[in-house]
Amino acid sequence: MARKPVRILAALAALALAAVSGAALALEWNLRPAGSKLAADIHSLHEYVMILCTVIFIGVFAFMFYSVYAHRKDKGHKAAQFHENTTVEILWTVIPALILVGIALPTTRTVIAQKDTSNPELTIKVTGYQWKWGYDYLKGEGEGINIMASLGTPRDQIEGRAPKGEHYLLEVGKDEELVVPVGKKVRMLTTAADVIHSWWVPAFGAKQDAIPGFIRDLHFTAEKTGTFRSQCVELCGKEHGFMPIVVKVVTQDEYTQWVGERKKLMAAAADDPGKQYTLEELKVRGEKVYAANCVACHQATGKGTPPVFPALDGSKVVTGSKEAPIGILLNGVVKDGKPTAMAAFGKQLNDVELAAVLTFTRNNWGNKTGDAVQPAEVKAARK
Repeated sequence: MARKPVRILAALAALALAAVSGAALALEWNLRPAGSKLAADIHSLHEYVMILCTVIFIGVFAFMFYSVYAHRKDKGHKAAQFHENTTVEILWTVIPALILVGIALPTTRTVIAQKDTSNPELTIKVTGYQWKWGYDYLKGEGEGINIMASLGTPRDQIEGRAPKGEHYLLEVGKDEELVVPVGKKVRMLTTAADVIHSWWVPAFGAKQDAIPGFIRDLHFTAEKTGTFRSQCVELCGKEHGFMPIVVKVVTQDEYTQWVGERKKLMAAAADDPGKQYTLEELKVRGEKVYAANCVACHQATGKGTPPVFPALDGSKVVTGSKEAPIGILLNGVVKDGKPTAMAAFGKQLNDVELAAVLTFTRNNWGNKTGDAVQPAEVKAARK
């Protein structure tokens, strides 16, 4: 009988060791591989705190269970009556305080490192929209480049008509990735045009809310090349799950080459708002703009998802005078002084894109107005 407590303590010690080892393995399984030193520091801190908590949990409960077992009533023990014990009171104050200090010191270092956005080599502004991300390269190599990144997963996969791809809901359109050079400190300025979004790349340990009317920042320094994926992590509306974040990290030479090619493409594709486009040109362009920005809510059939998103097919607003749909796209819809689900696209799309999608909706499905909305008309309505 005398060996039972020893065997129980041995079993508890083995359990504690298994729990600590299991906790460490679980932490490796449930966190994405770090792509930056900051992310690696966050992982190490997480593992350290979790293992410390596991050790404390096992130690406290092992002591409690042993006390209950070794001093049980059938062994003749009687409950003691006492009120104060200065030594115990000092211990249960000092030991937790030391544990908190042991957690606070590495945590403070990591949090300070997260917030240090000084001396970046590249500054990029990221704007959250319902439901896409806009990237503006503000300072550093690539200054002047603009990217509008929207969901690249085909609607057939989303609606169950085709098998889901490898990067389902975690892919953007062609050439819409955020491209950054490896080993360079990148400062991201976050904001939003409509509701609160949140930009997060776990592999970089980088996360910050994007709030309308505010500029907040974060930073990361990617330490290896590759493609890193994530999503908006702030519930922002109907298509919240369709806001992927894709960061492509390349070598410095590849980045320089990409900057040059991107600027050439931007110059070649620059829209001329003063040009008179044909009806067919605007319809072809408008179909692409509609697929990238409108199809999620108003559907490919133009039937919408009433009552939140009304049908465009057969709509008197769409096929009526041009002024009404132009104003809706530029400014969104406000009801009772509050913005509705119909967001403003005046900042997301240029005059040519807006004119094209308006022309497309006025001349598609059952709508046959036969007229075109020219960019100059949209430009005039902005004033």
